[in-house]
Amino acid sequence: MHSALTSVAVLCALLALAGAAYFAICIVAAKRFRRECSHTSETRFTPPVSILRSLKGLDPHMYAAFRSHCLLDYPEYEVLFGVSEADDPALALVEKLGEEFPQAKLRVVHCPNMLGLNGKVSNLVQMLPQARYEYIIINDSDILVPRNYLLRVLAPLAQPGVGMVTTLYRGRAGKTLGSKLEALGLSTDFSGGVLVARAMEGGIRFGLGATIATTKTVLREIGGLEPLTDYLGDDYELGARTAAAGYKVELADTIVETALPDYRFRDFWAHQLRWARNVKDRRGAQYFGLIVTFGLVWAVLAVAAAPRAWWTWLVLAVTAALRVTSAVVVAQGVLDDPQVLRDLWLLPLRDLVALAIWLVSYFGDEVEWRGLRFRLRHGKLERI
Repeated sequence: MHSALTSVAVLCALLALAGAAYFAICIVAAKRFRRECSHTSETRFTPPVSILRSLKGLDPHMYAAFRSHCLLDYPEYEVLFGVSEADDPALALVEKLGEEFPQAKLRVVHCPNMLGLNGKVSNLVQMLPQARYEYIIINDSDILVPRNYLLRVLAPLAQPGVGMVTTLYRGRAGKTLGSKLEALGLSTDFSGGVLVARAMEGGIRFGLGATIATTKTVLREIGGLEPLTDYLGDDYELGARTAAAGYKVELADTIVETALPDYRFRDFWAHQLRWARNVKDRRGAQYFGLIVTFGLVWAVLAVAAAPRAWWTWLVLAVTAALRVTSAVVVAQGVLDDPQVLRDLWLLPLRDLVALAIWLVSYFGDEVEWRGLRFRLRHGKLERI
């Protein structure tokens, strides 16, 4: 029994040390990104741009997100809101927005056709021909942006070879535990993983739904939006296909924000599992590599298996220190997240839940989205 527990402790300690190394890489990648951002010169690349926002129902703080798109420091842009149903409740907010900002170029595009299982992309396909300008930005309906958003996001597109720009984002947590855990994960884990991928792969080869900035020309070259109407991770696919076409995908030096709902734990779990299974489906090897990102949990398990061994406590101390440091460096240093210190005590629970989701994700390919269940096959949704 003692020998078996020692073996378990050794295995967990090795995984924890691998996690500690990963957290150190996160710190280096985050500092590198922050340093590069500080050296970025201000550009006045200001082509007219169309912002496309597909709507479906109401999101937390939705009007504040809408409003932020009318306060941008930019000479010429329009915002298109696409809806598939004429009585969508979000339209009342768009109407209110037009009353508050009568000079803003706001348009509603009715998208009556359901072209696939991904309603967002179905709307975008029908919106794109209505966009007046060559430069296109697609972002989720709940995204709140800073005043210099367009200046910072479009700047990389002025560089030769850049075909798409995307952004990191932080979550504004609600009051429930699930909402706080998701916000903490976005700031201390997800964003760190993006920065590590950027550093180790020499750039990123995927997009994030918080922002996709590109051109109509690039979209035509990668086959348009139509082939993505059945894909769950349309943002990932857009970035991957842009990179496969020989273009660079850049990470903008600005951060946007998404307001998270007050999840019940079941809804939080379903949302996280959907994201996890999509990543597993599209980036299988990298997803398996996430086993090391649960280093704090492995270190605790090493101590639990061999509490009298001094080396398990040393592994725990080193891993915990690097985990907390990486969380703060990414969340505060890069994302400027005001919530992270308040909720940092939830980090061990967040990592434990994340490990559970990672394990469960391997036992099936079903996901739940907007109350419906689907099967995931090579990134595509199949109705069950």
